[in-house]
Amino acid sequence: MARPALHVLSTPQERLLEAARQVALVVGASLFVGLCAHISIPLPFTPVPLTVQNFGVLMVGLLLGSRRGFAAMILYLAEGAMGMPVFSPSSVGLMGIAQILGPTGGYLIAYPLVAGLAGFIFERGTKSFARAAIAGLLAEIVLFAGGVAWLYVATHSLAKAAYLGLYWFIAAEILKVMVAAAIATRWGRGSATQQ
Repeated sequence: MARPALHVLSTPQERLLEAARQVALVVGASLFVGLCAHISIPLPFTPVPLTVQNFGVLMVGLLLGSRRGFAAMILYLAEGAMGMPVFSPSSVGLMGIAQILGPTGGYLIAYPLVAGLAGFIFERGTKSFARAAIAGLLAEIVLFAGGVAWLYVATHSLAKAAYLGLYWFIAAEILKVMVAAAIATRWGRGSATQQ
């Protein structure tokens, strides 16, 4: 498969417009995840809510790629740390940096790696559903490894950490990965036909 020719930005105005477009994509992606975070269902038996936030992180990584996805999630964490209402509502009333250090902090801290890994895998090779699904599943493993490890530090019990932060979410996460993979594949095919 032939690679498309790289368009060289020749004027300072073109370079400035392209830089502004890249910044807008990263900022928009961080805000998209913030909106997704507010679609959540608190679960009474765990401090970790069932949220669309993880879906947003996968979409950002798959659609923007590894570098911009990583940057968007770093920006997202910075927004949340400054107290902007971009995180899912905390079951214990935490906000800002306290929420990053709270029970769901392991998931939040993993977001840049999750988006970066999903993007890294998907941007290499054919933009197929299988590649997107594998990218999403591997990224979710990183996400839950971070989240459960953080809960393990808090509870000193791997069984309790897995109970609080993994088992209840497996089916929903598989569904999120499949939907994100379908959207990213369709989007990738649509943008390829426009080039």
